[in-house]
Amino acid sequence: MDVSLAPPPSTVATDTPAQALQRARVHKVAKDFEASFLSVMLGEMFQGVSAGDFGGGQGEEAFKTMMTDSFAKSMTNHGGIGLAPVLTRQMLTLQGLEQ
Repeated sequence: MDVSLAPPPSTVATDTPAQALQRARVHKVAKDFEASFLSVMLGEMFQGVSAGDFGGGQGEEAFKTMMTDSFAKSMTNHGGIGLAPVLTRQMLTLQGLEQ
């Protein structure tokens, strides 16, 4: 299975405007899913970090969640772990929009 980091799916010359819009939506959903997956994984990783390691304070737990979400989105926007391109290909295939 090829998990190369592919850029967002471009429209195919024969795509209708509706198909091009659907491709863009599918790509966004795949990237959002990868960011969500990474956020959960990072959250699990940071559970072992004791309170105070980031400076402490009453709001540390709330901000730790926001930090993992931000890390996950940043990771996804910089290539992620290769999950979004695979999901994009699969969802496009299921919808009859081959890449």
